[in-house]
Amino acid sequence: MSKGGKGSRAETFGGIHAVAAVLQQAPERVKSLQLATDPIEPALERLLRLAEASGISVERVGRERLDQHHPRFQNQGVIVHCKPRPVVDERTLVGRVRDGLDLILVLDGVTDPHNLGACLRTADAAGAGAVVMPRHHSAALTPAAIKVASGAAETVPVVSVGNLARTLSGLKDAGMWTVGLAGEAEQSLYQVDLRVPTAIVMGAEGEGLRRLTREACDHLARIPMGGTVESLNVSVATGITLFEVRRQRQS
Repeated sequence: MSKGGKGSRAETFGGIHAVAAVLQQAPERVKSLQLATDPIEPALERLLRLAEASGISVERVGRERLDQHHPRFQNQGVIVHCKPRPVVDERTLVGRVRDGLDLILVLDGVTDPHNLGACLRTADAAGAGAVVMPRHHSAALTPAAIKVASGAAETVPVVSVGNLARTLSGLKDAGMWTVGLAGEAEQSLYQVDLRVPTAIVMGAEGEGLRRLTREACDHLARIPMGGTVESLNVSVATGITLFEVRRQRQS
């Protein structure tokens, strides 16, 4: 994991679970904490203890002032100011695959920060080692995405790449199979062997996989649908797919 690097930037975000995660997983990144005092809730008291244990500066402020200073996102009574997060680049990711990383989530142009956050949270729960997405035309790790991720933004590296098809080729060369989800695919997800090292590739909201991404996949698969709706939200489809990987590997 390289320190800093192009694309790395300082962050300010809120949310009890997201802030707890950075205090526990990467306290060296935290510059300061702002904590609401009216009232001080048990969950906020826990964050205060975590910050004090790491020698992190804490500013106690009124909740109204906290909301006024950070109106763009729900803060749940806490704001954290962080140094740039470490960057995992494409070469490092491929090296980790060669060393045994066996599950990656690839998001091909997911642009909604809430969907990105939900996918990160699911990736963490399913044991994926990274989330890969194109550098352009994708959601960024905004405060909203970090809050929705509920701590997973600190545990699952987000790898931004310039050429997604080239990255998929590199992952395949390192020993991974690439499985793209597409509603029109002939093969059911449940027919694909997901016990091998796998990169799950999900398409953008509404548009699905781009042509070059689709062509870079070893398999295309669909989630069988039993009702009248034609598609699922990308974060829901991601959850179904990643936990099918877990089911197969644990059976």
